[in-house]
Amino acid sequence: MAAGGFCRLPNGSVVVALNLPSPAGPAGGCVRFLVLAPNRARALTRLRNLGLRAVYLRGNAAPPTPDEITAVLHHPDGLIWRTAPEGCAPGLAQELWHPARSLLRSPVART
Repeated sequence: MAAGGFCRLPNGSVVVALNLPSPAGPAGGCVRFLVLAPNRARALTRLRNLGLRAVYLRGNAAPPTPDEITAVLHHPDGLIWRTAPEGCAPGLAQELWHPARSLLRSPVART
């Protein structure tokens, strides 16, 4: 099950954070997604539109940290990701945030 949580901002929008298993399999660890949206349902819809079909937010066990909220607010797309620390627990990670568009890019064919 994916750990996650949300935080409501003063303007009414929400930031949803989800830890999901990495597409690389169990050895790949977890990936943390941050989504800025008008409400929780819309945030999950944005993730499902990326192809993450079985994404649900149950509870508020791992809400976004203030640093994560700042990161997603300053990104033009409002949808970012990075690998999560060991054990899929929120915490400090040294990796920079990546835009969700980078997940959708197909690998370049080398000739």
